[in-house]
Amino acid sequence: MSVRPMKNSEGFIPYHFSLKSDKGFTLIEVVVSVALFSIVMVVCVTALLALVNANRKAQALQSVMNNLNIALDDMARNVRMGTYYYCGSNPQNLLTKDCTTDGDNIQFTFEHFGGNPNTFTDQWIYKYDVATRQLWKSTDGGATSYPITSPEVTIDSMKFYAVGTTPSDTVQPRMTAIIRGTASAQNVKSKASFHIQVTSVQRSIDL
Repeated sequence: MSVRPMKNSEGFIPYHFSLKSDKGFTLIEVVVSVALFSIVMVVCVTALLALVNANRKAQALQSVMNNLNIALDDMARNVRMGTYYYCGSNPQNLLTKDCTTDGDNIQFTFEHFGGNPNTFTDQWIYKYDVATRQLWKSTDGGATSYPITSPEVTIDSMKFYAVGTTPSDTVQPRMTAIIRGTASAQNVKSKASFHIQVTSVQRSIDL
């Protein structure tokens, strides 16, 4: 049994076809797309690495500054609990109000709890054959001392002022330290400058 194709009203046999296309991306379009994507990724990764590096340097520098703040807080706390302030290692300098001549080994001394003289001074140390000036502390009158600031902290100028050192006067003894310098961190080219003033008043009454 054969099937005849049906004709339309005009006597023609309709022809059905689909408008399907098998056309895709050309090689040039793929190459251009990959190139643009690569450029965008390189720029983004570079910016991300720069931010990570900057954050690492900032954290390292912040760590150095935290060390400096802790050292100065320790100095202020010890001085506040001490008595009998004087400049240098000689108690005869008791009445001296300016402990500095802008030279090296500027010293400020006071009596601690047990009567042992404590001394804060600036000294030089060498790190990687480079001399850096740091804040040192001694708990035996200067016989032995150790640095309380990190090697990344460089002190350019340090001054101590002692006021009210005369016993039983009308001024409560106090110490003022003015420290100026720079702080840097390992593998960090930039430096942070600081100019800090620390004042500590003797806790025990001496008026």
